[in-house]
Amino acid sequence: MSDRLDEVRYELALASRMLANEGVLDAFGHVSLRHPDDARKYLLSRSRSPQLVEPADILEFTLDSEPVAPPTVQLFAERVIHGCLFAARPDVTAVCHHHAPAVLPFAIAGVPIVPVFHLGAAVGETVPFWDQRDDFGDTNLLVVKPEEGRSLARALGSHVAVLMTHHGATVVGRDLRELVSRTIFMCRNAEFQLQAQMLGKVVPLSSGEARLAGSINAMPNVVGRTWEYWSMRLAEAGRLPPRGATSSKKSSSSSKTSGRASPKTSSITRKRVTRRTRS
Repeated sequence: MSDRLDEVRYELALASRMLANEGVLDAFGHVSLRHPDDARKYLLSRSRSPQLVEPADILEFTLDSEPVAPPTVQLFAERVIHGCLFAARPDVTAVCHHHAPAVLPFAIAGVPIVPVFHLGAAVGETVPFWDQRDDFGDTNLLVVKPEEGRSLARALGSHVAVLMTHHGATVVGRDLRELVSRTIFMCRNAEFQLQAQMLGKVVPLSSGEARLAGSINAMPNVVGRTWEYWSMRLAEAGRLPPRGATSSKKSSSSSKTSGRASPKTSSITRKRVTRRTRS
């Protein structure tokens, strides 16, 4: 079980860096994964910029978003987002909260994101909005209280993504690879939708097109191919997370170099991902 959990931690760190490398996450935002051996817990890194997250940073939390072990590091203030969504949605295995530039214009203007190309169907036919002000009045816009997390979960409902007014978005997936693919293609879809609007007309997919294309987008060989592609882009950028036990309290200078995989590590990762995802 230890080896399995080590691999899960590595993949979660990989997903965090992957989303940062693709411009979804910046200094802020976070990705979580339901614990593979206990559905009443989830995994999330300590408070750290996503592109620097490594396996040793990944901690265990209960669904109340309390750390399983007494923390010795700073934790994400908005971790209740993850705990509340996992509690409300037993079908959800992975969650990403982000403030991507592609979606913020929609979150600010209150304009719905609709699927406009086949891979954009990964977000579903509709993406609901959540306005924190409706339930809690003026806040600092952070989701830090359990009641705020539960309110967000109600707004998400049975959907796969929710836009957070003046804040960003939260996306869920049945597994980590589906989550990463959906999150990135939601941003691409938003970019194309905005560009189409500048041309004067947005024609969304029909309900049937969104449903059929969305089903294809969730197929293992599709999300496997995208995972392989974004993994290779991360490897080529020299930003793969390190394997093995490393300190989660490194200095900034050592953190900058810790993500640079050796040629051997990159080769192993390439072979492993290719074996799993070749269709």
